[in-house]
Amino acid sequence: MIMDVCRPRDFLDRTMDRYVRLFPCLSDPARRSSSGLKVALVMLHLVYVGLLFAFDRHLIEEAETRPWYTASYLLLVVATLIQYFLTSCSSPGYVLDAMRASNEKDIAFRKASKQPASSKNVDVVVTIDRNQVGKNVQGDLTSWTKMVMDMYPPGTSPRNFTCSYCHVEQPPRTKHCHDCDRCVLQFDHHCVWLGTCIGQGNHCRFWWYIFEETTLCLWTGILFISYLKADIVRAWWNAAIVIMLLITLSIALIFLLLLLLFHSYLVLTNQTTYELVRRRRIFYLRGIPERVFPFSKGVCHNLYDFCCHRRVYQLEPLPSVQELEERSRPYTCSDILRCRCC
Repeated sequence: MIMDVCRPRDFLDRTMDRYVRLFPCLSDPARRSSSGLKVALVMLHLVYVGLLFAFDRHLIEEAETRPWYTASYLLLVVATLIQYFLTSCSSPGYVLDAMRASNEKDIAFRKASKQPASSKNVDVVVTIDRNQVGKNVQGDLTSWTKMVMDMYPPGTSPRNFTCSYCHVEQPPRTKHCHDCDRCVLQFDHHCVWLGTCIGQGNHCRFWWYIFEETTLCLWTGILFISYLKADIVRAWWNAAIVIMLLITLSIALIFLLLLLLFHSYLVLTNQTTYELVRRRRIFYLRGIPERVFPFSKGVCHNLYDFCCHRRVYQLEPLPSVQELEERSRPYTCSDILRCRCC
């Protein structure tokens, strides 16, 4: 009896070992979970679209009369899935990568200017234990430390902006993600469905993915409602399945609409989810009133920086006291005429 119970378990273990050998990325439980979510999300899209075309014969007939309509819908499905994988595979912008790029730029500048390095600079090795694998990052950390310290007000203790996990200096708007075990520039949140953090490098792609997913859910819901309203003879179980799919689709659409509006508000005010939710826990935002957005440059400039003017590893220093006083001043009629909010 014991042998019968152990055999299926041994078979599952051998099968899992075989898949791990074929796909080394599946050896990490976090990657297995992320891959499973990605497969589930793709299958969910295929189920909704496949059942729609399987049940609604009128939609297939309409493709012959209006091919552009069906082609546009299928193109949106493909574009949404492509945007999902592009966002999930993109880097949010890690502090270690920015530090390495800064050090390489500093070394290249020194070689170009043919100036010897200062004796105060020390060659330091930063060791990070990630998944029990030591990864050493060598570089001249003095230039990075000085650049980060210049972004904070004078007299700020380095303990306030030094990560207790990575032991590196964090620029403003940076947070250590415990799921990724890295410090992320302009950290927004860690998205479980994407399997990656949302930060400076992929926040724009994340917004466009939400927009495309919302549009796709709305369009699919309209097609389901058109199928139910059509005066055709159908089986009762067809209508029951479509109604169940429509209910779940409506719930997902409400969530996506709220998420899209929320992130649009964050983009217009140049904020992140972490800064909005944990504002009182961030030491350089505690004394700033909640109605004041310290990193906002106006609606137009925020949109331009978010969509068009994204530099690699763009670091934002803390605003000065004069800038905070200017942004906390209430609006007047002259400010509106001068487009101060823009």
